[in-house]
Amino acid sequence: MLTHQFNPYSACTSILVGKNASADGSTMIGRNEDSRAAWAKKFVIHPHTEFDAPQTFKSQDADHPFSMTLPKIRAKYTATPEWTPKYGLFEEDGINEYGVAMSATESAYCNPRVLAADPYVQNGIGEEAMVTVTLPYIHSAREGVERLGQIIEEHGTYETNGILFSDADEVWYMETGAGHYWVAQRIPDDAYAVVANQLAIQEIDLTDHDNYMYAKGIRNFVLDNQLASMDNGLNFREVFGTADLSDLHYNTPRVWYGQKYFTPNVDQQPESFDLPFIQRASGLIHIDEVQHYLASHYEGTPFDPVGSGTDAEKHTYRPISLAKTQESHVLQLREDLPVATRGIHWLAMGVAAESVYVPFYAGADDTPAAYQVATEKFDPTSAYWIFKHVGVLVDAHYHELHGDLQTVQKDLAVALGHHLIVTDHEVAALTGDQLTTKLTQANQKAADIAINAMQALAADLITKSTDMSPLNYNTDLNL
Repeated sequence: MLTHQFNPYSACTSILVGKNASADGSTMIGRNEDSRAAWAKKFVIHPHTEFDAPQTFKSQDADHPFSMTLPKIRAKYTATPEWTPKYGLFEEDGINEYGVAMSATESAYCNPRVLAADPYVQNGIGEEAMVTVTLPYIHSAREGVERLGQIIEEHGTYETNGILFSDADEVWYMETGAGHYWVAQRIPDDAYAVVANQLAIQEIDLTDHDNYMYAKGIRNFVLDNQLASMDNGLNFREVFGTADLSDLHYNTPRVWYGQKYFTPNVDQQPESFDLPFIQRASGLIHIDEVQHYLASHYEGTPFDPVGSGTDAEKHTYRPISLAKTQESHVLQLREDLPVATRGIHWLAMGVAAESVYVPFYAGADDTPAAYQVATEKFDPTSAYWIFKHVGVLVDAHYHELHGDLQTVQKDLAVALGHHLIVTDHEVAALTGDQLTTKLTQANQKAADIAINAMQALAADLITKSTDMSPLNYNTDLNL
Protein backbone atom coordinates (compact mmCIF):
# COMPACT_ATOMS: atom_id res chain seq x y z
CA MET A 1 0.00 0.00 0.00
CA LEU A 2 1.09 3.54 -0.72
CA THR A 3 0.88 6.81 1.20
CA HIS A 4 -1.60 9.66 0.92
CA GLN A 5 -1.83 13.33 1.70
CA PHE A 6 -3.65 13.39 5.02
CA ASN A 7 -6.76 15.51 5.50
CA PRO A 8 -7.83 15.76 9.15
CA TYR A 9 -11.15 17.45 8.46
CA SER A 10 -13.19 14.63 6.96
CA ALA A 11 -13.46 11.66 9.24
CA CYS A 12 -15.89 9.17 10.75
CA THR A 13 -15.94 5.90 12.69
CA SER A 14 -18.27 3.02 11.75
CA ILE A 15 -19.48 -0.27 13.17
CA LEU A 16 -21.45 -3.12 11.59
CA VAL A 17 -22.98 -6.06 13.50
CA GLY A 18 -24.45 -9.25 12.02
CA LYS A 19 -27.76 -10.61 13.30
CA ASN A 20 -26.29 -13.65 15.10
CA ALA A 21 -23.61 -11.50 16.74
CA SER A 22 -26.24 -9.30 18.41
CA ALA A 23 -27.99 -10.10 21.66
CA ASP A 24 -31.53 -9.79 20.28
CA GLY A 25 -31.06 -10.91 16.67
CA SER A 26 -30.99 -7.37 15.32
CA THR A 27 -28.72 -6.20 12.57
CA MET A 28 -27.00 -2.94 13.47
CA ILE A 29 -24.98 -0.38 11.56
CA GLY A 30 -23.70 2.79 13.19
CA ARG A 31 -21.43 5.72 12.48
CA ASN A 32 -20.19 9.01 13.88
CA GLU A 33 -20.55 11.82 11.36
CA ASP A 34 -17.44 13.89 12.02
CA SER A 35 -16.80 17.11 10.16
CA ARG A 36 -17.09 20.41 12.03
CA ALA A 37 -17.56 21.34 15.67
CA ALA A 38 -20.52 23.65 14.97
CA TRP A 39 -22.40 22.40 11.91
CA ALA A 40 -26.02 21.68 12.76
CA LYS A 41 -28.04 18.70 11.58
CA LYS A 42 -31.75 18.05 11.15
CA PHE A 43 -33.66 14.79 11.52
CA VAL A 44 -36.44 14.41 8.95
CA ILE A 45 -38.76 11.85 7.40
CA HIS A 46 -39.35 12.14 3.66
CA PRO A 47 -42.82 10.87 2.69
CA HIS A 48 -43.56 8.17 0.14
CA THR A 49 -44.01 10.03 -3.14
CA GLU A 50 -45.08 8.89 -6.60
CA PHE A 51 -44.26 11.29 -9.41
CA ASP A 52 -45.82 11.38 -12.87
CA ALA A 53 -42.42 11.22 -14.53
CA PRO A 54 -38.85 10.32 -13.58
CA GLN A 55 -37.14 13.00 -11.52
CA THR A 56 -33.69 14.55 -11.92
CA PHE A 57 -31.26 14.91 -9.05
CA LYS A 58 -28.87 17.86 -9.35
CA SER A 59 -26.24 18.42 -6.70
CA GLN A 60 -25.99 21.89 -5.20
CA ASP A 61 -22.25 21.41 -4.69
CA ALA A 62 -20.80 23.81 -7.28
CA ASP A 63 -17.44 22.04 -7.24
CA HIS A 64 -19.00 18.67 -8.06
CA PRO A 65 -22.08 19.18 -10.30
CA PHE A 66 -23.34 15.59 -10.17
CA SER A 67 -26.74 14.85 -11.70
CA MET A 68 -28.75 11.75 -12.56
CA THR A 69 -32.26 10.57 -13.35
CA LEU A 70 -34.28 9.09 -10.49
CA PRO A 71 -37.21 6.64 -10.55
CA LYS A 72 -40.80 7.89 -10.35
CA ILE A 73 -41.49 6.17 -7.01
CA ARG A 74 -39.58 7.41 -3.95
CA ALA A 75 -40.04 5.42 -0.74
CA LYS A 76 -40.44 7.02 2.67
CA TYR A 77 -37.15 7.29 4.55
CA THR A 78 -35.52 8.94 7.54
CA ALA A 79 -32.48 11.17 7.08
CA THR A 80 -30.21 13.70 8.82
CA PRO A 81 -29.49 16.53 6.34
CA GLU A 82 -27.33 19.56 7.10
CA TRP A 83 -28.65 22.95 8.17
CA THR A 84 -27.80 24.30 4.71
CA PRO A 85 -27.81 22.58 1.30
CA LYS A 86 -25.20 25.04 -0.03
CA TYR A 87 -22.44 22.42 -0.08
CA GLY A 88 -24.72 19.45 -0.70
CA LEU A 89 -27.51 17.63 1.13
CA PHE A 90 -25.43 15.18 3.20
CA GLU A 91 -28.47 13.19 4.35
CA GLU A 92 -26.00 10.65 5.74
CA ASP A 93 -28.15 7.97 7.40
CA GLY A 94 -31.65 6.56 7.37
CA ILE A 95 -34.11 3.68 7.23
CA ASN A 96 -36.66 3.37 4.43
CA GLU A 97 -40.23 2.03 4.42
CA TYR A 98 -39.01 -1.38 3.23
CA GLY A 99 -36.85 -1.88 6.30
CA VAL A 100 -33.51 -1.14 4.65
CA ALA A 101 -30.89 0.99 6.42
CA MET A 102 -28.01 2.95 4.92
CA SER A 103 -25.21 5.08 6.35
CA ALA A 104 -22.88 7.07 4.11
CA THR A 105 -20.06 7.62 4.30
CA GLU A 106 -16.87 6.49 5.97
CA SER A 107 -14.31 8.75 4.29
CA ALA A 108 -11.08 7.08 3.18
CA TYR A 109 -8.17 7.42 0.76
CA CYS A 110 -7.11 5.58 -2.36
CA ASN A 111 -3.40 5.44 -3.16
CA PRO A 112 -1.81 7.45 -6.01
CA ARG A 113 -0.89 4.37 -8.05
CA VAL A 114 -4.54 3.38 -8.40
CA LEU A 115 -5.73 6.94 -8.94
CA ALA A 116 -3.23 7.39 -11.76
CA ALA A 117 -4.90 4.48 -13.56
CA ASP A 118 -8.46 5.64 -12.83
CA PRO A 119 -8.63 9.27 -11.64
CA TYR A 120 -11.51 10.72 -9.65
CA VAL A 121 -14.43 12.14 -11.65
CA GLN A 122 -15.15 15.68 -10.48
CA ASN A 123 -18.80 15.63 -11.57
CA GLY A 124 -19.33 12.12 -10.25
CA ILE A 125 -21.23 11.10 -7.13
CA GLY A 126 -19.93 11.91 -3.66
CA GLU A 127 -20.96 11.45 -0.04
CA GLU A 128 -23.42 14.34 -0.09
CA ALA A 129 -25.72 12.62 -2.61
CA MET A 130 -25.37 8.92 -1.86
CA VAL A 131 -28.21 8.44 0.62
CA THR A 132 -30.57 10.68 -1.36
CA VAL A 133 -30.21 8.81 -4.67
CA THR A 134 -29.95 5.32 -3.20
CA LEU A 135 -31.95 4.68 -0.02
CA PRO A 136 -35.46 5.61 -1.29
CA TYR A 137 -35.12 3.21 -4.23
CA ILE A 138 -33.92 -0.08 -2.71
CA HIS A 139 -35.69 -3.07 -1.16
CA SER A 140 -32.72 -4.85 0.44
CA ALA A 141 -29.18 -4.21 1.58
CA ARG A 142 -27.84 -6.21 -1.35
CA GLU A 143 -29.90 -4.14 -3.76
CA GLY A 144 -28.45 -1.01 -2.17
CA VAL A 145 -24.92 -2.14 -3.00
CA GLU A 146 -25.97 -3.00 -6.54
CA ARG A 147 -27.68 0.35 -7.16
CA LEU A 148 -24.87 2.50 -5.78
CA GLY A 149 -22.31 0.34 -7.58
CA GLN A 150 -24.06 0.90 -10.90
CA ILE A 151 -24.13 4.66 -10.26
CA ILE A 152 -20.40 4.72 -9.52
CA GLU A 153 -19.55 2.68 -12.60
CA GLU A 154 -21.70 4.91 -14.83
CA HIS A 155 -21.05 8.36 -13.34
CA GLY A 156 -17.81 7.90 -11.41
CA THR A 157 -16.99 9.37 -8.01
CA TYR A 158 -14.77 12.23 -6.83
CA GLU A 159 -13.71 10.68 -3.53
CA THR A 160 -13.06 7.38 -1.74
CA ASN A 161 -15.73 6.18 0.65
CA GLY A 162 -17.11 3.32 2.71
CA ILE A 163 -20.88 2.79 2.76
CA LEU A 164 -22.93 0.72 5.22
CA PHE A 165 -26.13 -1.15 4.26
CA SER A 166 -28.38 -3.46 6.26
CA ASP A 167 -31.77 -5.12 6.32
CA ALA A 168 -33.20 -7.58 8.84
CA ASP A 169 -31.13 -10.45 7.41
CA GLU A 170 -27.92 -9.05 5.95
CA VAL A 171 -25.28 -6.42 6.67
CA TRP A 172 -23.00 -5.19 3.88
CA TYR A 173 -19.98 -2.90 3.79
CA MET A 174 -19.10 -1.31 0.45
CA GLU A 175 -15.92 0.58 -0.46
CA THR A 176 -15.13 2.70 -3.48
CA GLY A 177 -11.65 2.84 -4.97
CA ALA A 178 -10.46 5.31 -7.61
CA GLY A 179 -12.94 6.86 -10.04
CA HIS A 180 -15.14 3.92 -11.00
CA TYR A 181 -14.24 0.81 -8.98
CA TRP A 182 -15.79 -0.63 -5.85
CA VAL A 183 -16.12 -3.80 -3.80
CA ALA A 184 -18.52 -4.93 -1.07
CA GLN A 185 -18.45 -7.68 1.53
CA ARG A 186 -21.28 -9.16 3.52
CA ILE A 187 -20.53 -9.11 7.24
CA PRO A 188 -20.92 -12.73 8.44
CA ASP A 189 -24.01 -13.16 10.60
CA ASP A 190 -21.88 -14.08 13.63
CA ALA A 191 -19.37 -11.25 13.20
CA TYR A 192 -18.84 -7.52 13.49
CA ALA A 193 -16.56 -4.94 11.90
CA VAL A 194 -15.27 -1.53 12.97
CA VAL A 195 -13.87 0.89 10.40
CA ALA A 196 -11.95 4.15 10.81
CA ASN A 197 -11.12 6.20 7.71
CA GLN A 198 -9.12 3.53 5.90
CA LEU A 199 -10.06 1.10 3.20
CA ALA A 200 -10.72 -1.97 5.31
CA ILE A 201 -11.98 -4.86 3.16
CA GLN A 202 -9.29 -7.48 2.69
CA GLU A 203 -9.49 -10.61 0.52
CA ILE A 204 -12.21 -10.56 -2.15
CA ASP A 205 -13.38 -13.96 -3.36
CA LEU A 206 -14.39 -13.18 -6.93
CA THR A 207 -16.26 -16.51 -7.17
CA ASP A 208 -18.36 -16.11 -4.00
CA HIS A 209 -21.28 -13.99 -5.14
CA ASP A 210 -23.27 -14.62 -1.97
CA ASN A 211 -20.77 -12.75 0.19
CA TYR A 212 -18.91 -10.44 -2.18
CA MET A 213 -19.85 -7.95 -4.87
CA TYR A 214 -17.59 -5.81 -7.01
CA ALA A 215 -17.37 -3.56 -10.05
CA LYS A 216 -17.35 -5.08 -13.49
CA GLY A 217 -13.85 -5.42 -14.84
CA ILE A 218 -12.05 -4.89 -11.56
CA ARG A 219 -9.88 -7.97 -12.10
CA ASN A 220 -8.71 -6.80 -15.51
CA PHE A 221 -8.19 -3.27 -14.17
CA VAL A 222 -5.83 -4.56 -11.50
CA LEU A 223 -3.93 -6.80 -13.92
CA ASP A 224 -3.76 -4.37 -16.84
CA ASN A 225 -2.29 -1.66 -14.62
CA GLN A 226 0.14 -4.01 -12.83
CA LEU A 227 -1.41 -3.16 -9.46
CA ALA A 228 -1.17 -6.77 -8.24
CA SER A 229 -0.51 -10.21 -9.67
CA MET A 230 -3.87 -11.62 -8.50
CA ASP A 231 -2.13 -14.98 -8.02
CA ASN A 232 -3.52 -15.10 -4.48
CA GLY A 233 -6.74 -13.24 -5.21
CA LEU A 234 -7.47 -9.57 -4.57
CA ASN A 235 -6.73 -7.91 -1.23
CA PHE A 236 -8.61 -4.65 -1.74
CA ARG A 237 -7.08 -2.95 1.30
CA GLU A 238 -3.53 -3.64 0.15
CA VAL A 239 -4.02 -2.87 -3.53
CA PHE A 240 -6.28 0.20 -3.33
CA GLY A 241 -5.66 1.54 0.18
CA THR A 242 -3.02 3.45 2.12
CA ALA A 243 -0.60 2.71 4.95
CA ASP A 244 1.49 5.50 6.43
CA LEU A 245 2.32 7.22 9.70
CA SER A 246 -0.88 9.26 9.79
CA ASP A 247 -2.92 6.05 9.56
CA LEU A 248 -1.12 4.69 12.63
CA HIS A 249 -2.13 7.69 14.72
CA TYR A 250 -5.43 8.67 13.15
CA ASN A 251 -7.09 5.45 12.02
CA THR A 252 -5.79 2.09 13.23
CA PRO A 253 -6.04 2.94 16.98
CA ARG A 254 -9.81 3.36 16.67
CA VAL A 255 -10.13 -0.08 15.11
CA TRP A 256 -7.80 -1.51 17.78
CA TYR A 257 -9.92 -0.02 20.57
CA GLY A 258 -13.16 -1.33 19.07
CA GLN A 259 -11.78 -4.85 18.75
CA LYS A 260 -10.26 -4.60 22.23
CA TYR A 261 -13.70 -3.62 23.58
CA PHE A 262 -15.75 -6.32 21.85
CA THR A 263 -13.06 -9.02 21.73
CA PRO A 264 -10.82 -8.38 24.77
CA ASN A 265 -9.03 -11.72 24.46
CA VAL A 266 -7.23 -10.72 21.24
CA ASP A 267 -3.67 -9.43 21.60
CA GLN A 268 -3.27 -6.54 19.18
CA GLN A 269 -1.49 -3.20 19.03
CA PRO A 270 -3.01 0.21 18.21
CA GLU A 271 -0.34 0.93 15.59
CA SER A 272 -0.85 -2.12 13.42
CA PHE A 273 -1.70 -2.46 9.74
CA ASP A 274 -2.70 -6.09 10.30
CA LEU A 275 -5.93 -5.60 12.26
CA PRO A 276 -8.56 -7.83 10.65
CA PHE A 277 -11.62 -6.34 8.97
CA ILE A 278 -13.94 -9.12 10.18
CA GLN A 279 -13.86 -9.94 13.88
CA ARG A 280 -15.88 -12.10 16.30
CA ALA A 281 -16.97 -10.74 19.68
CA SER A 282 -16.34 -12.53 22.96
CA GLY A 283 -20.06 -12.30 23.74
CA LEU A 284 -23.30 -11.20 22.12
CA ILE A 285 -23.39 -7.48 21.34
CA HIS A 286 -26.10 -5.25 22.83
CA ILE A 287 -27.33 -1.98 21.34
CA ASP A 288 -25.95 0.04 24.26
CA GLU A 289 -22.50 -1.48 23.68
CA VAL A 290 -22.53 -0.31 20.07
CA GLN A 291 -23.48 3.15 21.30
CA HIS A 292 -20.79 3.00 23.97
CA TYR A 293 -18.13 2.30 21.35
CA LEU A 294 -19.23 5.22 19.17
CA ALA A 295 -19.19 7.47 22.25
CA SER A 296 -15.80 6.27 23.47
CA HIS A 297 -12.43 8.01 23.66
CA TYR A 298 -9.99 5.28 24.77
CA GLU A 299 -11.36 5.05 28.32
CA GLY A 300 -9.26 2.76 30.48
CA THR A 301 -6.08 3.44 28.51
CA PRO A 302 -3.38 6.12 28.78
CA PHE A 303 -4.66 7.52 25.46
CA ASP A 304 -7.93 8.93 26.86
CA PRO A 305 -7.79 12.72 26.16
CA VAL A 306 -9.53 13.39 29.49
CA GLY A 307 -7.87 10.53 31.37
CA SER A 308 -4.82 10.16 33.60
CA GLY A 309 -2.12 9.59 30.99
CA THR A 310 0.72 11.96 30.29
CA ASP A 311 0.05 14.92 28.04
CA ALA A 312 1.86 13.16 25.21
CA GLU A 313 -0.12 9.94 25.69
CA LYS A 314 -3.44 11.77 25.81
CA HIS A 315 -2.76 13.37 22.44
CA THR A 316 -1.20 10.40 20.68
CA TYR A 317 -4.30 9.05 18.91
CA ARG A 318 -7.45 10.51 17.42
CA PRO A 319 -10.40 9.42 19.62
CA ILE A 320 -13.63 7.86 18.34
CA SER A 321 -15.92 10.50 19.87
CA LEU A 322 -14.62 14.03 19.48
CA ALA A 323 -15.71 17.67 19.31
CA LYS A 324 -16.21 17.63 15.53
CA THR A 325 -18.97 14.99 15.62
CA GLN A 326 -22.16 16.43 14.12
CA GLU A 327 -24.32 13.45 15.01
CA SER A 328 -23.95 9.78 15.85
CA HIS A 329 -26.44 7.13 14.81
CA VAL A 330 -27.15 3.44 15.16
CA LEU A 331 -29.66 1.96 12.71
CA GLN A 332 -31.19 -1.10 14.35
CA LEU A 333 -33.39 -3.55 12.43
CA ARG A 334 -35.06 -5.92 14.86
CA GLU A 335 -35.96 -9.48 13.87
CA ASP A 336 -39.47 -10.94 13.78
CA LEU A 337 -41.24 -7.57 13.85
CA PRO A 338 -43.45 -5.96 11.19
CA VAL A 339 -41.51 -3.62 8.93
CA ALA A 340 -43.24 -0.54 10.40
CA THR A 341 -41.91 -1.20 13.90
CA ARG A 342 -38.73 -3.07 12.98
CA GLY A 343 -36.47 -0.11 12.34
CA ILE A 344 -35.16 2.09 15.16
CA HIS A 345 -33.12 5.13 14.18
CA TRP A 346 -31.06 5.83 17.32
CA LEU A 347 -29.76 9.40 17.07
CA ALA A 348 -27.35 11.31 19.31
CA MET A 349 -27.07 14.93 18.21
CA GLY A 350 -23.65 16.52 18.59
CA VAL A 351 -20.79 14.75 20.36
CA ALA A 352 -21.88 11.23 21.30
CA ALA A 353 -19.78 11.19 24.49
CA GLU A 354 -21.71 14.23 25.72
CA SER A 355 -25.10 13.46 24.20
CA VAL A 356 -27.82 10.81 24.41
CA TYR A 357 -29.00 8.25 21.84
CA VAL A 358 -32.73 8.83 21.35
CA PRO A 359 -34.73 5.97 19.75
CA PHE A 360 -36.99 6.96 16.84
CA TYR A 361 -39.32 4.55 15.05
CA ALA A 362 -38.65 4.74 11.31
CA GLY A 363 -42.31 3.84 10.73
CA ALA A 364 -43.49 7.26 11.91
CA ASP A 365 -44.50 9.93 9.40
CA ASP A 366 -42.90 13.00 10.98
CA THR A 367 -40.12 14.01 13.35
CA PRO A 368 -40.33 16.21 16.48
CA ALA A 369 -40.25 19.94 15.69
CA ALA A 370 -37.00 20.55 17.59
CA TYR A 371 -35.23 18.07 15.30
CA GLN A 372 -36.32 20.00 12.22
CA VAL A 373 -34.62 23.20 13.40
CA ALA A 374 -30.98 23.56 12.34
CA THR A 375 -29.17 26.87 12.15
CA GLU A 376 -25.65 28.15 11.59
CA LYS A 377 -25.51 29.73 15.04
CA PHE A 378 -26.90 28.63 18.40
CA ASP A 379 -30.68 28.32 18.54
CA PRO A 380 -32.23 27.17 21.85
CA THR A 381 -35.18 25.60 19.98
CA SER A 382 -32.94 23.26 17.95
CA ALA A 383 -32.33 19.70 19.17
CA TYR A 384 -28.81 19.82 17.75
CA TRP A 385 -27.97 22.97 19.69
CA ILE A 386 -29.71 21.79 22.88
CA PHE A 387 -27.47 18.72 23.07
CA LYS A 388 -24.44 20.67 21.86
CA HIS A 389 -25.01 23.32 24.55
CA VAL A 390 -24.64 20.74 27.31
CA GLY A 391 -21.37 19.50 25.84
CA VAL A 392 -19.92 23.00 25.64
CA LEU A 393 -20.87 23.69 29.27
CA VAL A 394 -19.28 20.43 30.45
CA ASP A 395 -16.12 21.04 28.41
CA ALA A 396 -15.52 24.35 30.17
CA HIS A 397 -15.05 22.56 33.53
CA TYR A 398 -14.84 18.94 32.40
CA HIS A 399 -13.63 17.16 35.52
CA GLU A 400 -15.94 19.15 37.81
CA LEU A 401 -19.11 18.72 35.72
CA HIS A 402 -18.72 15.45 33.82
CA GLY A 403 -20.23 13.46 36.68
CA ASP A 404 -23.46 15.47 36.42
CA LEU A 405 -23.64 14.66 32.72
CA GLN A 406 -23.03 10.96 33.30
CA THR A 407 -25.83 10.79 35.84
CA VAL A 408 -28.33 12.28 33.38
CA GLN A 409 -27.07 10.06 30.55
CA LYS A 410 -27.61 6.93 32.65
CA ASP A 411 -31.06 8.06 33.76
CA LEU A 412 -32.05 8.82 30.18
CA ALA A 413 -30.76 5.46 28.93
CA VAL A 414 -33.11 3.78 31.40
CA ALA A 415 -36.07 6.05 30.63
CA LEU A 416 -35.71 5.82 26.86
CA GLY A 417 -35.12 2.07 26.91
CA HIS A 418 -38.25 1.60 29.01
CA HIS A 419 -40.20 3.89 26.70
CA LEU A 420 -39.23 1.72 23.74
CA ILE A 421 -40.30 -1.50 25.48
CA VAL A 422 -43.64 -0.02 26.55
CA THR A 423 -44.32 1.37 23.08
CA ASP A 424 -43.54 -1.97 21.43
CA HIS A 425 -46.24 -3.58 23.56
CA GLU A 426 -48.74 -0.77 23.00
CA VAL A 427 -48.48 -0.89 19.20
CA ALA A 428 -48.28 -4.66 18.78
CA ALA A 429 -51.90 -4.98 17.65
CA LEU A 430 -52.07 -1.77 15.61
CA THR A 431 -51.81 -1.41 11.83
CA GLY A 432 -52.15 1.26 9.17
CA ASP A 433 -52.76 4.88 10.10
CA GLN A 434 -53.35 4.03 13.76
CA LEU A 435 -49.90 2.49 14.00
CA THR A 436 -48.22 5.36 12.16
CA THR A 437 -49.88 7.92 14.42
CA LYS A 438 -48.88 6.04 17.56
CA LEU A 439 -45.26 5.71 16.41
CA THR A 440 -45.10 9.41 15.59
CA GLN A 441 -46.44 10.22 19.05
CA ALA A 442 -43.93 7.85 20.62
CA ASN A 443 -41.09 9.60 18.81
CA GLN A 444 -42.31 12.94 20.14
CA LYS A 445 -42.40 11.55 23.67
CA ALA A 446 -38.87 10.17 23.36
CA ALA A 447 -37.64 13.56 22.16
CA ASP A 448 -39.45 15.33 25.00
CA ILE A 449 -37.92 13.01 27.60
CA ALA A 450 -34.40 13.63 26.30
CA ILE A 451 -34.67 17.34 25.54
CA ASN A 452 -36.36 18.25 28.83
CA ALA A 453 -33.67 16.41 30.78
CA MET A 454 -30.84 18.03 28.84
CA GLN A 455 -32.33 21.50 29.19
CA ALA A 456 -32.65 20.99 32.94
CA LEU A 457 -29.07 19.74 33.05
CA ALA A 458 -27.88 22.82 31.14
CA ALA A 459 -29.57 25.06 33.72
CA ASP A 460 -27.86 23.18 36.55
CA LEU A 461 -24.47 23.35 34.82
CA ILE A 462 -24.75 27.09 34.25
CA THR A 463 -25.67 27.61 37.88
CA LYS A 464 -22.74 25.51 39.11
CA SER A 465 -20.32 27.16 36.70
CA THR A 466 -20.95 30.62 38.09
CA ASP A 467 -18.62 29.89 41.00
CA MET A 468 -15.85 28.44 38.80
CA SER A 469 -14.63 31.74 37.38
CA PRO A 470 -10.89 32.54 37.50
CA LEU A 471 -12.02 35.89 38.92
CA ASN A 472 -12.76 34.29 42.25
CA TYR A 473 -11.57 34.54 45.84
CA ASN A 474 -12.47 33.01 49.19
CA THR A 475 -14.44 35.98 50.41
CA ASP A 476 -15.53 36.66 53.96
CA LEU A 477 -19.31 36.25 53.89
CA ASN A 478 -19.61 38.35 57.05
CA LEU A 479 -18.33 41.46 55.25
